[in-house]
Amino acid sequence: MKINKIFLLLLFVIALGGCKKDLGNYSYRKITDPNAPDLGGKIFPAIEGDSLKLQPLIEYPGGDINKDLTFTWRITYLEQQTAETYTGYPLKIVYNLPPGLRPVRLTITVKSTGVQYYYSFSILGGTQYSLGATVLSVQNGVTKLSFVLPDNKTIQSDIYSTLNNETLPVNPIQLFAKYSPPYYGPRTLQQYWILCNDPNKQSVMIDATTMLKVNDFNKQFLSAPSTIIPGHIEDSTGVADGVINGKFYMGTTSTAPFAPDYGKYGNPSPGNYTMSPYFSQTYPWTFGYDETAGAFISFDGGGNYNGSDYQVNGTAFDPTKTGLHTLLFMQPVTGTSYAFMKDANGVIDELSFTLALDDYNNRTVSPIYKRVFAGASLIQPDTKWQKSQVDVFYFTSNDVIYRYNPVNQSLKALNTNFGGKKVTMLKLSPDGNTLIAGVDGSIYFLDVSVGKDGSTVTQPTINGIPGSPVDMVIAK
Repeated sequence: MKINKIFLLLLFVIALGGCKKDLGNYSYRKITDPNAPDLGGKIFPAIEGDSLKLQPLIEYPGGDINKDLTFTWRITYLEQQTAETYTGYPLKIVYNLPPGLRPVRLTITVKSTGVQYYYSFSILGGTQYSLGATVLSVQNGVTKLSFVLPDNKTIQSDIYSTLNNETLPVNPIQLFAKYSPPYYGPRTLQQYWILCNDPNKQSVMIDATTMLKVNDFNKQFLSAPSTIIPGHIEDSTGVADGVINGKFYMGTTSTAPFAPDYGKYGNPSPGNYTMSPYFSQTYPWTFGYDETAGAFISFDGGGNYNGSDYQVNGTAFDPTKTGLHTLLFMQPVTGTSYAFMKDANGVIDELSFTLALDDYNNRTVSPIYKRVFAGASLIQPDTKWQKSQVDVFYFTSNDVIYRYNPVNQSLKALNTNFGGKKVTMLKLSPDGNTLIAGVDGSIYFLDVSVGKDGSTVTQPTINGIPGSPVDMVIAK
């Protein structure tokens, strides 16, 4: 019995020692799942042919991302149904995919367990022309297209002729920016349309990422008319609608958005009218002016001509027969609108009215007043106009820009010195705080925010433009 007690005591001591050692085996570090909080659904820019480095924050508390994890980046080229795969962290490559939105999936693998974690985001590829300003100008009667880098100092002058080995048509009127269809990812700038009133040469369409010619403008039509005189093009509904040959054209939307015929022009909206280039468009209506009949006209959302088929509520003037055949400027909206018009004797009138065209059962134009425009004596044949969202108007008179408020008829010259050069281009930023003015050789960015009179600039002046600016598009 004594031996058995001693034996049991020894076993108990050995067991205690074994338990103590086993407890030591269960001491460990807790490692959480890896996480990439900066990636989910984001879009990163890249330039074709340039280096791309992506180094997002990787959280892996308790572990070493370089030793314990592996990284695989898969970039999908949807148009070709292919993908390029890279490994390592950070991602360092020379980006060589054509411009466009490219889906990317990052796979993070934990080496010790083989567990994988997936993060999706996108790369928006561009070219050297994806950021900067494209400027349309005229120098000694020759149309020029130039590109200005974001520093506002580096200019690639006359880039169209250099790259395409041909000159542009004469008499340029508009540089139209054509974007990808809406609702299919971020809208990307696809083409520039260089619209000119040249009876002997077609306007042209160029690739916005390469500045290379895509086609003559007549290829934008399913069946092109023999004569094409551009008036003005807008992209307020997702396709390029506008006035051509005095008629209203709407881009085709009956095909898939990336089909070859999507956005092309068929026949104009039929009707007996000669439409001014100045019009406004929302989804349910388009409102313009018939310069032959001297009447305000409208079209429905499908482009069907409604003419002056609306109710008139007021006697200040007759919108269906104004007696004024030259529309100088108009940018109507739902609510209070203004139009500046000239009669046969050269008198310039200001018309104010309200629009209510959204309700098909109550389509109304309500005249408010007709009066001689306070700045009538300043208007020139080549005066340029702009309107802010708060109904403040800017117009040019040779080398001076005036600001006009129709509410109190306040008329004031901006305090900007252009050295006696005529203002040939006028554009207003979407927020209404910057007025962009072009004169021979230069483009100014004038501060016209509240309390400012244009004497200061919001960004450096662009110098070295070949000739006088006509239009420009800023790609961001």
